[in-house]
Amino acid sequence: MAAPKQFYSVLTIVACIIIWRSSIVGATWCVARNNAIASALQPQLDYACGHGADCSGIQPGGICFNPNNIYNHASYAFDSYYVRMGRAPGSCYFGGTAVIAVTDPSYGRCRYPSSLKRYMYARFHV
Repeated sequence: MAAPKQFYSVLTIVACIIIWRSSIVGATWCVARNNAIASALQPQLDYACGHGADCSGIQPGGICFNPNNIYNHASYAFDSYYVRMGRAPGSCYFGGTAVIAVTDPSYGRCRYPSSLKRYMYARFHV
């Protein structure tokens, strides 16, 4: 037996609301490309941390320090820079080593800057 048309209409409306809400709260992150060469990431990580990114979370003892590898550290710094630049076009390039992601890269207690902004918006504006 086929589902009634009203079911599909309601389902479509719910899906649109979810997509709309996600776009409002900025559901994008700037992360290191998984195929980026590690030696190319270090100068880009240095640039991000030296030009506005809050890199305290990836310092030894920081909540996002582990896993201690260039890809995770660069991703965190890139996302912080991207948020601080207002997610402006071109603020997630880093010499071609970065990409815009639509999946939250946060893990465990480590929350990426875009995730924190999204959480704060959802918590206080819903």
